[in-house]
Amino acid sequence: MAEEVLPITRQVTTESRETGTSFVDIHLLDVEDCLIYDRHGVSIPFKSLYQERKSIIIFVRNFLCYSCKEYVEDLSKIPREALEDAEIRLVVIGQSAHCHIESFCSLTGYPYEIYVDPERCIYQKLGMKREETFTDSAPPSPHVKSGIFVGQMKSIWRAMTSPAFDFQGDLHQQGGAIIAGPGSQVHFSHFDMNRMDHMPINWLLQLAGVQQTLDFSDKPKIIHV
Repeated sequence: MAEEVLPITRQVTTESRETGTSFVDIHLLDVEDCLIYDRHGVSIPFKSLYQERKSIIIFVRNFLCYSCKEYVEDLSKIPREALEDAEIRLVVIGQSAHCHIESFCSLTGYPYEIYVDPERCIYQKLGMKREETFTDSAPPSPHVKSGIFVGQMKSIWRAMTSPAFDFQGDLHQQGGAIIAGPGSQVHFSHFDMNRMDHMPINWLLQLAGVQQTLDFSDKPKIIHV
């Protein structure tokens, strides 16, 4: 019997996107049985997201984070037919209580799958960062429109006006992105260094096999490539 080979993926950081020299091993077997929860509090194992088809899985910092909100707003602009044609599943995972999912989707207009990992089981086992690291050479995120001061004020106001006053997740936890499936094969991973270090959405779509490029500057326009 052939020896089982664990899936290995490339980790791309802001500094290495041009050189492609930074690598990390990610073993989904370590997290496949971690439970995630939908907006109704119903749990499913993490592995159910990628067992049957290729999935783009986005981990956000917290639902009050202004940069995460604006990033997910751009995710919501991806045409459903673009994902369906490429047979791609798009999933967002947060780390708040499940009761915050509904309001976050209403706020961002996000229409696709979304779950929470309130114990941060997957975040921790995969080794996602819990503090922010900034570099002078980091390019600005194409998806974050608010400045830091205005964005933080928006986050504070949302926390104060939320029916359940909390920060909707660990404020120090950073997110990331994974392309995985079918099965436990990992095609790509990126762990955010800070709140502005989201993987550009068009990069993710192209890496996953979506043959379209979106213009996020205003309304999403399809550019055929």
